[in-house]
Amino acid sequence: MSKDNKEPVSSPLDKLKMAAALALVAVGIAGFYYFSEGSNLYRVLGMLVLFGVAVGLFATTAKGQALLSFMRGARTEVRKMVWPTRQEALQTTLIVMVLVVIVGIFLWLVDMFLGWGVRQVIGGA
Repeated sequence: MSKDNKEPVSSPLDKLKMAAALALVAVGIAGFYYFSEGSNLYRVLGMLVLFGVAVGLFATTAKGQALLSFMRGARTEVRKMVWPTRQEALQTTLIVMVLVVIVGIFLWLVDMFLGWGVRQVIGGA
């Protein structure tokens, strides 16, 4: 991933594009509810088209380009990861389950011992 953490410089045109993208999202949502008598299919498709145009418009801004660059870098880093094999995953899961049971039993015993101690101190049954 990129080593520089510089904030992208946005121009007035970028701010106008972001405002237009937000307006498109608002129009999509408002249109979805305004045409509530219409077919759900057309309402959802219309909203998705407006959202897609808004995302495309946002992607042309400096912040949109920075976000796309970050997402590409993240995708590259995920591809570099070494994922465990099926056997390793099963063994790790089994170890975790056994340790949870052991810790559960230990905490149960501690609780019983402390409960017994409190009963002895306060003179209960």
